Amino acid sequence: MPAKILVVDDEEHILELLRYNLEREGYIVCLAKDGNQALKVAEKERPDLVILDLMLPGIDGLEVCRILRQISNVPIMMLTAKRGKMDIVLGLELGADDYVTKPFRLRELLARVRAILRRGRGFEDLRPEEIIKHGDITIYPQRHEVLVGNTKVNLTAR
Repeated sequence: MPAKILVVDDEEHILELLRYNLEREGYIVCLAKDGNQALKVAEKERPDLVILDLMLPGIDGLEVCRILRQISNVPIMMLTAKRGKMDIVLGLELGADDYVTKPFRLRELLARVRAILRRGRGFEDLRPEEIIKHGDITIYPQRHEVLVGNTKVNLTAR
């Protein structure tokens, strides 16, 4: 199955440029235009890589990175116009795996994506698994599974 990449940027042309080229490389691409949307999409889609701008409306990229690090070890590539040494150090210290500044060379960015994905980490939930029990019913919300006794119940998408 192809890797899933979440691209988070408030600039429409960057989103489209990356979507088009990553899909041409065979990846599944999810898009988000702000920090709040990025967190929702990451939780729902569980990407193998997040390409994240720092300057976003709402929750900024550094805060998104910090929150993602609390719940997951998904690789994060910062893609930003902030090129100061302190910005780079802060991004890496908060948990980014790579830091690319704008303007960027597309071929280099794609090579970095391939390198990160070769390491094989994806969206692995680091939060303790929540288990809800009531009588002989056990619910695993994070896995979307329900057991009655020891029998797994087939659930619909809803």
